Amino acid sequence: MIRHQPTLDALLSDVRAFVRHQWHPIEHEVEKRNEVPEEMVQELRQRGYFGWSIPEAYGGLGLTTEELILAAFELSQSSVALRARVGTNTGIGSEALVADGTEAQKQRWLPAMARGELTGCLALTEPDAGSEATNVQTTAHKEGDSYVLNGQKCYITNAPIADVFTVVARTETGTRGSNGLSAFIVERGTPGLRTGAPYQKMGQAGSPVSDVYFDNCRIPADNLIGGQEGVGFKTIMKVLNKQRMHLAALCTGPAVRMLYLAMAHTQKRQQFGQPVGNFQLMQAMIADSQTEIFAAKSMILEAARARDRGEDVALSASMCKYFASEMCGRVADRCVQMFGGAGYVADFSPIERYYRDVRLFRLYEGTSQIHQLNIAKLVLRDHAL
Repeated sequence: MIRHQPTLDALLSDVRAFVRHQWHPIEHEVEKRNEVPEEMVQELRQRGYFGWSIPEAYGGLGLTTEELILAAFELSQSSVALRARVGTNTGIGSEALVADGTEAQKQRWLPAMARGELTGCLALTEPDAGSEATNVQTTAHKEGDSYVLNGQKCYITNAPIADVFTVVARTETGTRGSNGLSAFIVERGTPGLRTGAPYQKMGQAGSPVSDVYFDNCRIPADNLIGGQEGVGFKTIMKVLNKQRMHLAALCTGPAVRMLYLAMAHTQKRQQFGQPVGNFQLMQAMIADSQTEIFAAKSMILEAARARDRGEDVALSASMCKYFASEMCGRVADRCVQMFGGAGYVADFSPIERYYRDVRLFRLYEGTSQIHQLNIAKLVLRDHAL
């Protein structure tokens, strides 16, 4: 749903200009430093990018799902570090509060997150709770007016720089699966909370990821999201259904960017007396890439509109994430091929960095194989005899 087209057009134009004129020139620097410069973070704050999906009542833009997707298409035509820096606040880092937080919780944290003064993250994954996300072992025991958390989380995007953590922990001893799971907000600086050193990763430099540890970490009982135990996984699924569409859009932008770079290269690179883009086998890769990008955009927008209409999007969100992440990987591979040897050498183009960056898309927030299983399960359930 688009609420006011001129306002949205202005936002998209602003994002498009920012990405091309301010972000693209510093992408190499971001990778080299392995961090987003603070002056760029301040620019993102001033532009309001941290508050896209946070309701207007709490200082955000309150973008609908469709509007958020369209903005994400533009923002992600860049190295992944850009969207990762703001992405947890516009997605998994704030969405649990938006979806199920009490009014007091929303008033306490969302305005500062919308301003970019606080960076949020979602601490769900554990060493034994990845694809089996309900196998959470982190515990939260209530003691008077507090909860005491113990456990370990891993692969947590933005954990090294996060100020607030949405944490899923088991509040009912002896329960298994999604039963007995609750969601909490834990603030940086709380005794017993610490984050590990940022991982050394294949790609996505500038997007810090690390473990999170809870050692008798005592938090106020008021930090229980929604004020109700045992419904944490339902909250997280609300977060993930929206975020999978958001992430699908964030997979599509890099594909657009890579194809643009590859096409520009094929028009300049001369072989056999003509641009290599004139050769039919090169054109076939361009055609396949453009077709798949169009397909991804179309299905993501349709799913976003369905969510805005209040429909169940569990199946479509999973299909979007699966298709878009796989599509991006195929486009990346074709674009390296179109660049030839120059696509493998960082000195000549950013394609090799994009190729490494996008590989993670097929792994996080559900591997492609988990989404295949989930899609089949939901389809078979709906067609049960």
